[in-house]
Amino acid sequence: MKKLLAAAFAALSLGFVAPQAAKADKLQDIISKGTIRIGVPLDAPPFGSQDANRNPIGFDIELAEMVAKQLGVKLEMQQITGANRIPFLLTDKVDVVISVMGLTPERAKQIQFTAPYANTFLAVYGPKSAKVDSPATMGNLKVAAAKGTTQELAISASNPKANIMRTEDDATAAAAYITGQADLIATNSIVAQALAKQNPNKEFERKFVIRRSPAHMGVQMDQHNLVRWLDSFIFFNTMNGELDRLHRKYLDMPMDPLPTL
Repeated sequence: MKKLLAAAFAALSLGFVAPQAAKADKLQDIISKGTIRIGVPLDAPPFGSQDANRNPIGFDIELAEMVAKQLGVKLEMQQITGANRIPFLLTDKVDVVISVMGLTPERAKQIQFTAPYANTFLAVYGPKSAKVDSPATMGNLKVAAAKGTTQELAISASNPKANIMRTEDDATAAAAYITGQADLIATNSIVAQALAKQNPNKEFERKFVIRRSPAHMGVQMDQHNLVRWLDSFIFFNTMNGELDRLHRKYLDMPMDPLPTL
């Protein structure tokens, strides 16, 4: 009987201990390993792109560098697109996503979001001649949008019959609109602003706003310590003016007050 009780107690103890041992603390792992893996865009200027020497540059790139520096660890950047941002987190290919990602209730079922770090909105753009003011009035006009992005999903939901050219990434969507393969483009307001500067002969008139969409960082579900540290990072760099500096440097505007989660 004593042996049976001892065995039962041991099994019960393991039952309590095992789940705690299995649940990794990503923040402590990052600090212990001395490296943080951050997914960033290279197809969404001014948040992420490449310079003439193919070096990554942009708002999200510099923000990722700041995160690593303030954690005191080495940065390992991985290029991601709108379609694979969440899958890269779910399959543990990255620790954090910093890729001008908007929060939706559906996405929040899969990952955790930090407080927002940049204020943007999503909209549809096109030439002045296009008589469009809502998803319902797009008619047969073809709109380019990176698949899996908030803008693509929102247009699909609002108008299931919309003629959407679903591209692999934002750069391909931009190229489709600029070269005339698509009549319209659905994208982030800051990305549209950058594209208009780069392509002065192409019209980027705003047709309608899809929704306001501040940019958030994303982490794996249940990584509360990591998301709390990142929230503290955002707060600290808001108060010391560093996020405002990034807004002025890359977005040509001051940082507006942002909502909190």
